[in-house]
Amino acid sequence: MPTIDDVSSYLAPLGLEVMQFAEPTPTAEAAAAAVGCTVAEIAKSILLLVGRQPVLVVTCGDVKVKSSKLKQAAGLTGKVSFPGPDEVIRYTGYAPGGVCPFLLPPGLPVLLDASLERFAVTYPAAGDDHSAVAVDFFRLAALTGGRAVEVCDPIAG
Repeated sequence: MPTIDDVSSYLAPLGLEVMQFAEPTPTAEAAAAAVGCTVAEIAKSILLLVGRQPVLVVTCGDVKVKSSKLKQAAGLTGKVSFPGPDEVIRYTGYAPGGVCPFLLPPGLPVLLDASLERFAVTYPAAGDDHSAVAVDFFRLAALTGGRAVEVCDPIAG
């Protein structure tokens, strides 16, 4: 299971600095308050199961994954569901609230929602629920091997 130190060591040579916070940042709202940005600028990493297949979706904090769009983008069928905490750890190597898109197990599909492209940088977690890292969309795609897709709708206010 990668630690925040592992993520920091991975990102530092690339010029990306991990921010650590005293307060927990397990939600987009908490992370935005800690970082000092809008909820939309938080890049939340959400593990979903399509049937039994895990898929990691990275998206802005102000949008919601739409099941039909996810299934189409992933090329999968079956019910879309949230895994339990043990499954999140098993499939990503990270505990819920601290899932980050870096140093993931090989073979886990990563989908980057187009909502992330609205911002010069977004802030995904960096390995635990007290961290974030500023990264632009193109570097995020390169580092994660993620594929740009449209799988989200705005959250109804």
